[in-house]
This record gives sequence, structure tokens and C-alpha cells, in this order.
Amino acid sequence: MIEKINDLLKKVEEFKPQAADEIEQFRVKLLGRKGELNEILEEFKSVAPELKRELGQKINALKTQATEKINTLKAEFENRMQETPAGDALDMSRPGTADEIGSRHPISLVRNQIVEIFTRLGYVVAEGPEIEDDWHVFSALNFPPEHPARDMQDTFFIEKNPDILLRTHTSSIQVRTMEAQKPPIRVICPGRVFRNEAISYRAHCIFHQVEGLYIDEHVSFADLKQAILYFAKEMFGEQSQIRMRPSYFPFTEPSAEVDVSCNLCGGKGCNVCKHTGWLEIMGCGMVDPNVLSASGIDPQKYSGFAFGMGVERIAMLKYGVKDLRLYFENDLRFLRQFESAL
Repeated sequence: MIEKINDLLKKVEEFKPQAADEIEQFRVKLLGRKGELNEILEEFKSVAPELKRELGQKINALKTQATEKINTLKAEFENRMQETPAGDALDMSRPGTADEIGSRHPISLVRNQIVEIFTRLGYVVAEGPEIEDDWHVFSALNFPPEHPARDMQDTFFIEKNPDILLRTHTSSIQVRTMEAQKPPIRVICPGRVFRNEAISYRAHCIFHQVEGLYIDEHVSFADLKQAILYFAKEMFGEQSQIRMRPSYFPFTEPSAEVDVSCNLCGGKGCNVCKHTGWLEIMGCGMVDPNVLSASGIDPQKYSGFAFGMGVERIAMLKYGVKDLRLYFENDLRFLRQFESAL
């Protein structure tokens, strides 16, 4: 029994808790109703009378020392918690929580990749307001007053001021850049745009664009084609090819639509590319001289090209997503598929 008492005294002396709940656990194990001290007291009842005085003193000393040690440790932890600001308090007794690591949205992943590719070609990121005026969205870009894009069916206008609207393309950033900066100009303009369209698997009233603008002396259509070919190979793979079809945009002349060889079937034809082997990715063209003049740039001295693409469209082609609405629903089951793309 003396050995048991000495062992418990040693435990009391060496006890150094790391958390508040360890103190209470130690108290219950040592001094509780079914604790180790109670077991010694049960044995004490059968001890010879001549030994009871000595053992009784040792048991009382053990109980006193253990109680004092426990009370002292409790007071120290309470003082420590009071001295530490609530925001900085670290309770080591709390159970751990497994925090899930988030991932970037597929639109952000593709947007950043597009910007990074053109940054390697010397383009600088330019930004502008989402709420714009008619001049920067339409007039400065050679849109005639009767152009269909000015119709309420396509554009969100501010009711109190018909001259103010939600930008329908990030070309407005290009206008602001040309007004504020002299050539040479080489900018990439990512941003969110708005159009009054019915929401479906292939269209939305909110989407994202990345547009580019390059203005300098002696810029040609060949420079435009080479820049787009470089982008296609970097985005969709070295085997990618492009083709350019004549088109029309008010702010470029000549204008073209750009198709890239389908990266899903290798150009052989599939349901995604409608068995043509090609997928449309952007519009482009040489900047119309009227646009240069409207921003104070001499079209006799400078020329340039511009291009624009929908980020959702590129993401659909890159990741094989068939419903554009998935990008806006915040379904974690969908978003977690892109964690490995970080």
C-alpha cells in the first residue's frame, strides 16, 4: 500500500496538463468515487491497527497534495484564458475540424489561362467599369444609331438615364484605353458583360469575355492570324489548327469568325462539333479607321487588330461542359471536378 501511495504522489508531482479538460480527467481518475485514492481507502479498512496511523497520515498527505495541485492548475488555466484576447484564444481541448480545401471556379481557371497566354506575347491587362455610357459601348465603336444591338431586347439600359447601360462587351475597355494611351497599345481586357437574353443551356444574360487590342505602325492581318494561332495551340494543344471565316462587326474591317479544330475528336467529327471537325471560339478583325479616329488615333499612321472570345465558351470546349447554366448554379458536385486543375 505504501508503494501505491508513493506512486500516486509521484504522478501528482509529474502531472503537467496541456489542456483544461486534462485536469478534470486527472481529478476524476485520482479523487473520484471510483478513483485510485478510493481504492486505497478500501484497502485501508483491512490494515492492522498498529499501521493505520502511519498509513492514514500518508493518505491524507496524498489527498491534500493532489487537491492543491489540481486547484493550482485550474487557476493557472483560467488566468491564462482571461489574459488572452478571445480572438486569439487557442483551446487545445477542442476537437479538430477537417476544413475542406476549396478550388477555383472553372471560369476563373480559363480566364486566367487566357490572360497568361497573351501576357507572354506582351499584352497588359486593362479593366473598366461594368456600368458604362453609350459612347464607350456603342458610338465610339462605330455602331450606327439604328444598329440592332442598341435595341432594348439586347441591352440592359438604366431606366432613369437611357444613356447609361450595363456593358454588352468589354470592347468599352478598349475605347477607354485608346482615349488614355498613345500607340503602341497592346492590352487584354477580361471582364463580365450583360445582355438581355433568355437563359438556356447555351445562353445566359450574364457571361464573361476576354478581348484583345493591338495598335501600332504596320500592324497587319497576318499578325492577327499568327497571334490567334499561337493562342489556340497553347489553349487546346499543339496539334490545334484554326480557320477564319468572313464576318461583320461594326468596329473591325475586315472581320472574321475563328474556328479551332475540335480537340475532342481530333477534327474527325463528333456530336460536340456537329460532325464538322471545327468549333467556333471568337470573333476578330482589323480595327476600323473610324474607331481609331473616334479615340484620337491617326488611322493614316497606325493600324491594329482586335479580337474577343467568351470565357464560358472556351471553358465548355476545354472541359467538355454541355450546359452553360452549370457555371452559375454553384453546385459543389460540379465545381469539385476542377480541383485537380489548380
